[in-house]
Amino acid sequence: MSTAEETAGAEEMPWGEVTPEAARRLLVAAVEAFAERGYHATTTRDIAGRAGMSPAALYIHYKTKEELLHRISRIGHDRALEILEGAADGEGTAGERLARAVRSFVRWHAERHTTARVVQYELDALGDEHRTEIVELRRRSDAAVRRIINEGVAAGEFDVPDVPGTTLAVLSLCIDVARWFNVRGRRTPDEVGALYADLVLRMVGAGAQKK
Repeated sequence: MSTAEETAGAEEMPWGEVTPEAARRLLVAAVEAFAERGYHATTTRDIAGRAGMSPAALYIHYKTKEELLHRISRIGHDRALEILEGAADGEGTAGERLARAVRSFVRWHAERHTTARVVQYELDALGDEHRTEIVELRRRSDAAVRRIINEGVAAGEFDVPDVPGTTLAVLSLCIDVARWFNVRGRRTPDEVGALYADLVLRMVGAGAQKK
């Protein structure tokens, strides 16, 4: 399944925030190439060819291959942060908000598994300035989940001796979905999200304090 196809049902135009259309086509092609071959093994000629354009045309929209990766990574991490902060700031108990965060985060990694593999696993290919920017977004995502867990502990909903370590485990569990998810598998993105939400609530001992 291509990057353009994997988001069917999630939005009418994948990467619709990227304009003009030529820039969007190049970005979609880059995601597919990076996911298939890895960032370092992919050339600008590979990307342009997948987009049906000349290598020279690529440089009209992106100065370097690294700039393309940064654009992909920034959009993906902005979306991740939106999902997690939205859940953290939402209504409901800590357990409800944590389950909502995990369901949505996992579903995104399953629906966008090709994109998510690039977003999550090509971080080290970014230049220092861009990497620092993305690391800050990841820190904020970590903080959103950690806040929910801390609030659950304070409210007596969760039994978590190590909040930082548990936060890392929760995020790692969600992110890893992009590595193994297969659209031809037994579970849909929604089903995987529901399964992982249940697993995470068990991980934090949701309800254990009341027993």
